[in-house]
Amino acid sequence: NEGVALVAEVEEWRVDKRIQTRYLDEKESDIDAAIDRALEAKAAGKAVSIGVVCNAVHLLERLVERHIVPDTLTDQTSAHDPLIGYWPHQLSMEQAGALRKTAPEQYLEYAFDSMYRHVELMVQLQQLGATTFDYGNNIRARAKERGLENAFAFPGFVPAYIRPLFCEGKGPFRWAALSGDPEDIVVTDKLIAELFPENASLHRWLKLANEKIAFQGLPARICWLGQGEREKAGLAFNDLVRSGKVKAPIVIGRDHLDTGSVASPNRETEAMLDGSDAVADWPILNALVNTAGGASWVSLHHGGGVGMGYSIHAGMVIVADGTQDAEERLKRVLRNDPGMGVIRHADAGYQTAKEVSRENGLDFTNRIA
Repeated sequence: NEGVALVAEVEEWRVDKRIQTRYLDEKESDIDAAIDRALEAKAAGKAVSIGVVCNAVHLLERLVERHIVPDTLTDQTSAHDPLIGYWPHQLSMEQAGALRKTAPEQYLEYAFDSMYRHVELMVQLQQLGATTFDYGNNIRARAKERGLENAFAFPGFVPAYIRPLFCEGKGPFRWAALSGDPEDIVVTDKLIAELFPENASLHRWLKLANEKIAFQGLPARICWLGQGEREKAGLAFNDLVRSGKVKAPIVIGRDHLDTGSVASPNRETEAMLDGSDAVADWPILNALVNTAGGASWVSLHHGGGVGMGYSIHAGMVIVADGTQDAEERLKRVLRNDPGMGVIRHADAGYQTAKEVSRENGLDFTNRIA
């Protein structure tokens, strides 16, 4: 979005990997130098991402000390896994690595104290004017458990920004070229752009993804598509395979973060209109419907970025192999999968979801009339 990103990462090899794969532009080892570089880029109007090798808590503390308030602030530390995923700011990397093995209970005490401070700083920067939101790693809940009463002062990103999209059945539509040939993704990118010519943000994303993101493993792409659009794209991919315009079948999936495939009270289903944040029926129904529809692979799993016991997610994959059988299954699965999300949000009382439900023949009352 043409902004400047300043990102803390405590493990240097991860910063180096992000630079190699073009997710990140620059690396700094000194916090003040990184902050200065970000301010310089902002003043120059230059879009750049800067990774600083440090603990996120130390970066936030320094921003506060220097009276520098970012426009937006979020966090993606692995707080859902306090033992293996989260690095306490009170310990060096060497100390933390050793303590994990020799005294895990003591390590957890450090981790929870660090999360308390981490969220406390985020709230402080929010109060100073930063638009602050949780990115779905359950760090607010960890801080709350530790005794920080205002840990939920800032919202999760789904109720703050994403829920209106979920009401339209929009979510992460993902595909990979089983040929292993990046040229097949070039073909699918072109097709997606042709299918949705009016979607300016999608066209912008496809251009940036091609420039900024290196393939890892099978060449793949992701974009956000809504009710009706996923089915349209999947059938078009099947035609590509059938006609030989791509060299092998295309496998279609999505993120576990989606409109109707999850119950996660601190992320996707936080602050639902009807209070149904923790109702776990919907991901189970989603898995059953996708199984009945003929998906190639369906999974039902716990965790999903917020930790075991805090969420249930249903996953889905379907292969477009160019056959008539695949076409029939794609019609069912790529209609029903996001459709469950539209129905879920309509059931919760969201007016947009009710309208999208009626427009797409998902409204139960109309179907039995």
